Amino acid sequence: MLLTHELRTHLRRNSDFSSQRERDHYPVVKFFMPDASATWLFSELAPDEDTLFGLCDLGYGAPELGHASLAEISALRGPRGLLVERDRHFRATRPLSEYALDAWKRRRIVA
Repeated sequence: MLLTHELRTHLRRNSDFSSQRERDHYPVVKFFMPDASATWLFSELAPDEDTLFGLCDLGYGAPELGHASLAEISALRGPRGLLVERDRHFRATRPLSEYALDAWKRRRIVA
């Protein structure tokens, strides 16, 4: 399970705040592929409980802000067949926009 109840609640709360006014949230969760270069930092979860918003880096040197499907990410497998994992030690230290600026400069997410 990539998202705990607590993480889902935090992501949904951020989404609710964003619908009321523009907010630059801290990322709540980091996903990665242990056998590939893909990394995601998400700060929001839409009411459909599937659409995430955050910084996405598929490992091609072009990280971008956007939306992704939790169901699709959960089903991904890397070159060795490993599933996407949640970084259980990740704690955001800055807003998503700062991670994005840094990722665009470095051409990859560093978190």
